[in-house]
Amino acid sequence: MSKSENLSCDCDVIHDEVVERVKEAMPDNKSFYDLAELYKMFSDYTRIRILWALSREDMCVCDLAFLLNMTKSAISHQLKSLRLAKLIKYDKRGKMVYYSLLDDHIRSIFEKGFEHIQE
Repeated sequence: MSKSENLSCDCDVIHDEVVERVKEAMPDNKSFYDLAELYKMFSDYTRIRILWALSREDMCVCDLAFLLNMTKSAISHQLKSLRLAKLIKYDKRGKMVYYSLLDDHIRSIFEKGFEHIQE
């Protein structure tokens, strides 16, 4: 196929039954919006590094800041975003607060992303 060939259809619908099956299974608009917001959380370099670290060990702000060579304030800001997006949780142990991934779904999404880029 040459670059000059038109790849668009010149009709409205060819496969009504296919379109109808997909339409019936399609989630509502809010679900698509929520999924887009979830993926936005994975679009930031710093948040990805934090998620990677938390996929290995529960960590406190101080340790994350040292590991990533960032300020505690910058790490705290990103942790808040990740927590509000329901990607991480925290656990207060005495005076220390430790962060971890919210659940195995988050770990799976994260690991699948790395598998994909390493193909």
